[in-house]
Amino acid sequence: MVPNNLAVPDQGWRQLREMFLICSISLLVIHLICYCYPLLVHFGLVSDLVHRLIRNFSRIGMIRNYFILKSLIMVTLACSLVGSRSGSDRKPSFKAAILLLSIGLCIFFFSAEVMRTDLSLVTRYEIYLLLTVSGLLLTWHSLSNLAVLFRPSSAQEVFNTRSESFPQEERLIENEYSINLPAIYEFRGRKKTSWINVTNPFRGLLILGTPGSGKTFFIVRQIIRQHILKGFAMFIYDFKYPDLTRVAHQYWLERGAAGTPGTVKPEFLVINFDHPRQRCNPIFPDSMQDITDAAESARTILLGLNREWIKKQGDFWVESAINFLTALIWWLRIFENGRFCTLAHVIELAQIPYEKLFTILRVEPQVEALIMPFVTAFMNEASAQLEGQVAGTTVSLGKLSSPNLYYVLSGNDLTLDINNPDRPKIVCAANNPKKAGIYGAMLSLYITALMRQIHQQDRLKCSLVFDEFPSVYFNGVDHLLATARSNKVATTLVVQDASQLKLHYGREQAEVIVNIVGNIISGQVSGESAKQLADRFGRIIQERRSVSVQEDRTSVTSSTQLDMAIPQSTISSLSSGEFVGVVADDPEQPIQLKKFHCRLVNSLDSSAISELPGRPVNSQVVLENYLQIKKDIASIVEAEMKRILHSPSLKEMVVTKEKE
Repeated sequence: MVPNNLAVPDQGWRQLREMFLICSISLLVIHLICYCYPLLVHFGLVSDLVHRLIRNFSRIGMIRNYFILKSLIMVTLACSLVGSRSGSDRKPSFKAAILLLSIGLCIFFFSAEVMRTDLSLVTRYEIYLLLTVSGLLLTWHSLSNLAVLFRPSSAQEVFNTRSESFPQEERLIENEYSINLPAIYEFRGRKKTSWINVTNPFRGLLILGTPGSGKTFFIVRQIIRQHILKGFAMFIYDFKYPDLTRVAHQYWLERGAAGTPGTVKPEFLVINFDHPRQRCNPIFPDSMQDITDAAESARTILLGLNREWIKKQGDFWVESAINFLTALIWWLRIFENGRFCTLAHVIELAQIPYEKLFTILRVEPQVEALIMPFVTAFMNEASAQLEGQVAGTTVSLGKLSSPNLYYVLSGNDLTLDINNPDRPKIVCAANNPKKAGIYGAMLSLYITALMRQIHQQDRLKCSLVFDEFPSVYFNGVDHLLATARSNKVATTLVVQDASQLKLHYGREQAEVIVNIVGNIISGQVSGESAKQLADRFGRIIQERRSVSVQEDRTSVTSSTQLDMAIPQSTISSLSSGEFVGVVADDPEQPIQLKKFHCRLVNSLDSSAISELPGRPVNSQVVLENYLQIKKDIASIVEAEMKRILHSPSLKEMVVTKEKE
């Protein structure tokens, strides 16, 4: 606990200094009266009252001891100068002050040596009196200069860093979920060690910072390490693969070596489109319980491929494309119990000619309502309308027709129930900055499927880390941040600037994301992002000093006022590794000092990062799978058309253009 009265007010200091000064002068007067008593007698200045006072003072051992009394006079004099200010802008010389102090102390303490001379008694006492007072005044002057030299002056701080400093949490507060980052901060000119304690990561963690600010090096690597070693299941979106994947693999190996008792060691899996290793079907039949799940997947795919559609949701053409893709996905889900329900088969199915495609979709009652507007447009030869409704889907999906994508999307080597207590997983999803537009859409679909499976009761604690979060479209991220705490899902979003969120997610959703997270750590950001953070960190009491110079005098005025704890200008000029932020706490572990402005300490060894095991799948196997998927769809369409044409009850549902 840090007390509220961290600084004694100026008025209190002034009164305290005056008290010490009066005490020092009083002790000096008592000493001179007692020591120079013969001189007082010589001049007839001793009365009965003075005589009794001197006799009583002489009984006090401290006053009777010459050096103890003079030392006490010097101590009280020095205390009276603590915190004093200079009334002049002229900077005193340190060497001159030390020289004067040495001379003054020598004169003050050794002035009694004059008593050993052959001078008359009166002369000796007069010289002693003069030397003692002169030594005291010389010492007082030199101590005043030293006090000014050693007192940090706020007027000399161009950027007001001293006044903007504030106490921060120096305790290490840990629990089974926490993220603890070691740091160093400066408070009133002194460097201190501190901790950023994210004790409740389930309330969301937003990490901001321009490129090179140290987000990954100082924070994300620590999050991955600590959560893996604490037994979390994890999903890591690795935008610059394999940077984070190698880090995660190294700490996964450490966790296995540690042999965590009572827990099942998670599997380590990688989703990589460039160099396929494991396969994962994001629309796995068992993960879709009804048509709304298919609609959610369709929306995620198309909005991920066409980011400008995010701001046009509700538009006729956008919703038509989503409905068309929903029909394709759900038809494959219910056809032969989902045997061919993969995104690769969906892409191929979308390329089938309209007559055959609409016919096989129309005969399925669960899909008929979705497909009828397209069937009607086709039969009425409204080709312009039909192309506008369907082309958004077919053109977008055509970008995904790749052997590597088909291979990864069409298998079930891993499922996305990463927090399954019986089979926990650490899954790293790799992106490629050169192909971020295509891969990002696919990874968005994986994230949507992931949410359906992990957001359940009685599951393991899990951690989701999204590096360069705006490069993927996460439909429902605000809902996850608002409700995931009850299911022990910790979400970490890494963003370069809040304006990125507004660009890719729209202003309304971006503001919700920024405002709903409980923990924020920010490196250097500028503009509106820095302004919002400065407002969020609030204000603290800061000292202000005003110097007024006139012809005959110089006056110094000190005051305090509430000002920004971390101003916008400070946030926009942070160095690499320097972060500001605020954390959320728990009722069980309250944290009074939630705000921080510090430099993180990197305690991880970069040279220990391991290489990933295994080799990518043979390219021939990938190509054969690509061709097989095309054959599967061709066979399915041909078999279904034969069944419909040879069935009297279904034959009339064959779709053809109306004749004029």
